[in-house]
Amino acid sequence: PHPQPEREGMFHRGPGLNLTSGQYTAPVTGYYTFTTTLHVVHREQQRKGQPCMGNHLRVLICVQSCRQHNSNLETVSRLESRSDLFTISVTGVLYLQAGQYASVFVDNAAGSPLTVQSGSHFSAVLLGV
Repeated sequence: PHPQPEREGMFHRGPGLNLTSGQYTAPVTGYYTFTTTLHVVHREQQRKGQPCMGNHLRVLICVQSCRQHNSNLETVSRLESRSDLFTISVTGVLYLQAGQYASVFVDNAAGSPLTVQSGSHFSAVLLGV
């Protein structure tokens, strides 16, 4: 039996996705294609005279929380200096051993709050062993 989605519009099949931890655990060793698309609201809160801490957002899909060398996918997006809704995506192929997990990380160098909106997604598909 396949796990049932927790809400309307959600789809998942197979035992690898843990919705509580946000991790996908590989059921078998092989090559997996991963995709994440995040819809993000950026609210600029910089005050006059305050130096800019950064102006970019980095999104990664990592194996074992990025502890393994060359086992992640990433993209960097420049943030505008106003309140913005934007979309940032990462797609690629990673090799996972059975039992290893992959998850999405957001590195916010903007120094202002970000909110990930509904409709964002994360997927993994086994390509081959």
